[in-house]
Amino acid sequence: MTDSFTFRLLATDGKARRGVVSMPRGQVRTPAFMPVGTAGTVKAMYLDQVRDLGSDIILGNTYHLMLRPGAERVARLGGLHEFARWPYPILTDSGGFQVMSLSQLRKLTETGVTFRSHIDGQRFEMTPERSIEIQGLLDSDIQMQLDECVALPAKPKEIERAMELSLRWAERCKTAFGEQPGKAMFGIVQGGDVAALRVRSAQALKAMDLKGYSIGGLAVGEPQAVMLDMLDATCPELPEEKPRYLMGVGTPDDILKSVARGVDMFDCVMPTRAGRHGLAYTRRGKINLKNARHADDPRPLDEESDCPAARDYSRAYLHHLVKSGEALGAMLLTWNNLSYYQKLMHDIRDAIEARAFVERSAEISEGWARGDLPAV
Repeated sequence: MTDSFTFRLLATDGKARRGVVSMPRGQVRTPAFMPVGTAGTVKAMYLDQVRDLGSDIILGNTYHLMLRPGAERVARLGGLHEFARWPYPILTDSGGFQVMSLSQLRKLTETGVTFRSHIDGQRFEMTPERSIEIQGLLDSDIQMQLDECVALPAKPKEIERAMELSLRWAERCKTAFGEQPGKAMFGIVQGGDVAALRVRSAQALKAMDLKGYSIGGLAVGEPQAVMLDMLDATCPELPEEKPRYLMGVGTPDDILKSVARGVDMFDCVMPTRAGRHGLAYTRRGKINLKNARHADDPRPLDEESDCPAARDYSRAYLHHLVKSGEALGAMLLTWNNLSYYQKLMHDIRDAIEARAFVERSAEISEGWARGDLPAV
């Protein structure tokens, strides 16, 4: 354990990086996938299970927690770690993305953004200072700056305006965060799909000497090639000795290609959301348990998996649960999916350590390309 926030590179293979983030509540092995615990819970999972699968850190959502149950209430109850019974590191996003995407009647100014709750229509104001205050009340270990995330496609002038506003908000967040031993505030690189703006944003944030840097405004519907081009432009501008976090990404293929470009941390709702909708991730690709062809299939999802959800339950049973709308179906498939994602990250870390990342990436991709085995 440590009383400070540090990042240490342990190995590299090309641009791929193997490292460790250390903070008082524990270490995060990188590259890392952070399960999304939007409202203080990783949906359809016990947090003990999430930990047992290999998760070092989870993500909480500032917007949702401020609306319900309320950040001040969480603080009175001991903070998010105590509230959710997760004594390990937590990263909270700033709430900016949800304000922009979910809220109604929002109004953006230099000061911040006013909006109405999607739950009951109540009016709120989110400023950079208030975002940091809320994240402090939640007592998260890594806190994100408030930024403006522009939906793509957008005009370059609009992207530039939002990027510049996000930089000014980053300065205000840094001031509001101050010095908090053992914790970190990350800046967020914006710039849409304009490489030159991404570079400007990254350079300005680097000059602020923050403890970590995120890449935002991607994986919002643009082609993967565009996302990768933006990473190619951005990652070289970020300091090597600080962690890099690609927000909201993504598919296993996105993760492999982003690690190859120097990204250290990821989060995405995809594995949990897919599990709740009958979709399983495996080393042979995705399996849709809604399909009728699974109704009489006695095989498990993956007979070689260490995860009981993948190894011990038949596809026929999982199909039955999904078609019947049983909660257990969502639980088992989410368990399987998070297990798969954490095993993927484990394999990536080991491959970088052995300087075999390119070869291991190709093997993983070939497994997906071969697809699921024929039905019995």
